[in-house]
Amino acid sequence: MTETTGKPQDFEQAAQPGGEVPVFEEEDGNRLLRRLQHFLHTYPTFVPFIVLLTGVVLFAALVGGRFFAPFNLSLILQQVTIIGIVGIAQTLVVLTAGIDLSVGAIMVISSVVMGRLAVISGVPVPIAFLLGLATGFVCGLVNGTLVAYFKLPPFIVTLGTWSIFGALNLYYSGSETIRQQDIAAIAPFLQFMGTAIKFGGARLTYGSILMVILAVIVWYVLNRTAFGRHIYATGDDPDSARLAGINIERTLLAVYAIAGVICSLAAWALIGRIGAVSATAGVTANLDSITAVVIGGTSLFGGRGSIVGTLMGALIVGVFRNGLALAGVQVLWQEFTVGALIIVAVAIDQWLRRVSQ
Repeated sequence: MTETTGKPQDFEQAAQPGGEVPVFEEEDGNRLLRRLQHFLHTYPTFVPFIVLLTGVVLFAALVGGRFFAPFNLSLILQQVTIIGIVGIAQTLVVLTAGIDLSVGAIMVISSVVMGRLAVISGVPVPIAFLLGLATGFVCGLVNGTLVAYFKLPPFIVTLGTWSIFGALNLYYSGSETIRQQDIAAIAPFLQFMGTAIKFGGARLTYGSILMVILAVIVWYVLNRTAFGRHIYATGDDPDSARLAGINIERTLLAVYAIAGVICSLAAWALIGRIGAVSATAGVTANLDSITAVVIGGTSLFGGRGSIVGTLMGALIVGVFRNGLALAGVQVLWQEFTVGALIIVAVAIDQWLRRVSQ
């Protein structure tokens, strides 16, 4: 009987003000954690900014002044230009809760169309350039139609079109490379994005400027237009978006088509970057673009993310690879580090998604 009455007494004692302290401490801890989740969910670019800043400070300490040399900083920007532009296209798709594995193939086939029409077929350069942009637009329309109107999974669709566009690219190009000298002689406009503006010890290319201009335009569309709100709504909750009067199919079709055109612009920057037209260039652009998007804080489940985050993600990859290279770290460990960053980014995304659940 004593033991039985002792338990209620212990329970009552635990309910007294003196016994509530541990419970309140736990609640305060949970409340702080919840606030942190909400803050990071509201500002998805905060984490990539901290990672980028940490990387800059770390490698500045490891390699000294070589890292902050103007030429090295401009080199990092040049190295991430293609990833950044293709990453902008990938971000639009991922915001709709999709994914595009064909962005690299679209970029390469667009560059081949531009180069072969202008140099081999003798088509006027402006027309060849526009037909290259049209190639990306058509490829994007194919992806968008299959995803929006045939209701096929984006991963499977773009995995298939990746192979299809790649095969068409090899067929049309004959696996031949158009030399830098030939392009310079006949169609120098296609190499324009590789032209550098030199100031001090830095070397800034027009391709990098194009990346920034595209980022500003897409940022404005996403944050200041109804179409941008439709993209976020489609990725966040398509059923609610449909009930709100948003045409989901038309939004998806437009997103994939725009992404295709942006990939074609990346093709222009790619020709400028390497100087030539090669059917095997940019083979890692698909995965690199996804890497930049994920590390940049854009949720793979759609509805959350930003173009600024993607550019930061591309810079993070560039900074870590460049800094590790300057520190004498082998390439395999550079790739190991990038892979670890991807896993950490996805883990943070999963944690932040609990806020909306």
